[in-house]
Amino acid sequence: MRQHLFNATNIGRYQDEMHRGVAAVAEHVAGVRGPWTGADVATVAAKVDDVDLDRPLDDMADVLAEVRSVYLDDAVWFHEPRYLAHLNCPVVVPALVAEVLVSSVNSSLDTWDQSGGGTHIERRLIRWTADRIGLGPDSDGVFTSGGTQSNLQALLVARGHAYLAGTASRFRIFASRDSHFSVQKSANILGLGPDAVVTIPTDRRRRMDPVALDRAVWSARAAGHIPMAVVATAGTTDYGSIDPLAEVADVCAQHGVWMHVDAAYGGGLLVSRRRRDLLDGIERADSVTIDFHKTFFQPVSSSAVVFRQRDALRHVTYHADYLNPRSSAHPNQVDKSMQTTRRFDALKLWMTLRAMGADAIGDYVDAVVDLASAGHRLMVEHPDLEVVTEPTLSTLVFRFRPDGMSEDDADAVNPGIRQTIAGSGSAVIAGTRSDGRAWLKLTMLNPDTTLDDLHAVLALVTETGHHLLDDHDVQEVR
Repeated sequence: MRQHLFNATNIGRYQDEMHRGVAAVAEHVAGVRGPWTGADVATVAAKVDDVDLDRPLDDMADVLAEVRSVYLDDAVWFHEPRYLAHLNCPVVVPALVAEVLVSSVNSSLDTWDQSGGGTHIERRLIRWTADRIGLGPDSDGVFTSGGTQSNLQALLVARGHAYLAGTASRFRIFASRDSHFSVQKSANILGLGPDAVVTIPTDRRRRMDPVALDRAVWSARAAGHIPMAVVATAGTTDYGSIDPLAEVADVCAQHGVWMHVDAAYGGGLLVSRRRRDLLDGIERADSVTIDFHKTFFQPVSSSAVVFRQRDALRHVTYHADYLNPRSSAHPNQVDKSMQTTRRFDALKLWMTLRAMGADAIGDYVDAVVDLASAGHRLMVEHPDLEVVTEPTLSTLVFRFRPDGMSEDDADAVNPGIRQTIAGSGSAVIAGTRSDGRAWLKLTMLNPDTTLDDLHAVLALVTETGHHLLDDHDVQEVR
């Protein structure tokens, strides 16, 4: 008997070892006292490198004990209220239950004869998402691994749509200076060349300037280029800014240019009961990226790209006689996807909606946006802190800069603040650059984070900044 295979014969072993795994996670989480340990790279690497992968352990208890050492002990815990760094959300329990089902059954969402009900669940969720966006009855889409892949597929389709007008070397994509790096990455992958992405300036709230966009499109045409797509962002990574979608849509309509909305971050507003209007204009997009593993509180990975016209997906459709022949009458999701073998990640969102409902998810989103607004007020009133702009979503870009501190000295001190706090393990915050200068960033995606937590983290930032100045000459810090 092959005792490790998942099947009816080994169901007792499956239940026992799954219980052990869940118990190990539960016990560990119960003892977590901060977002992470602050361990250095060498320490973590040494524990992993010391494992002899060619000598298996005796039983699952030993395996779990080792995993606690090499993984759980130094994991970064996104559920901790003072994890405030990147766009990583705490996850909801119904989605974790779904992960057990997804991994155990191991459906592959490429063809109907490998997924059965999973195919129809994913299709129904795409229909639900498209309806929330307002794309109309002819829309369609597919789940992806994340926003980068969703943006790539959207631009690939836009490129295919534009091929009738000329060659790829003349294509141009327009995106704001604060758009996601995956726009430039996708342009390179698609063979459009390094000059394909035209950067559009933003206003003081870091939103794309539609007048500048219009001028840029006219200029591109005058230079003999072909406007391929405009990427509007609904939730920039650093600032959470939402481009003026309706005005961008007007420009796209005037010029006949594909409009893609990267709502990987801001897509959670689709279920907000108080802020859905911030996405007004998204219904006019030709394609939209949504990351459910950001503001829908799903485990990685769970993303989707949705198109106004299902016919647009023909640009990623290829047929193989052994898999999805042209003669097939079945609904094969591989016809819409850049991937072949693909997890049934849609089940996580399905079970979340069925257990919680969309309104509850939207309330979580509103809670973190409310918290960011309160945090902004704290920063504006603090004599030692500067903030770039008022938040639209739940990120705050700020820095430690007391009166009299120069820009250069602030550039020297703020990265040190972040590193010192990370080393303590008491909080995790992010860093970025804005207008060429070093800044810090808080990303709030945990509805359990409180104003007291923000007070404590900001106090830690300012105390650390002053200690660095007191203990070292600024030149030494630099």
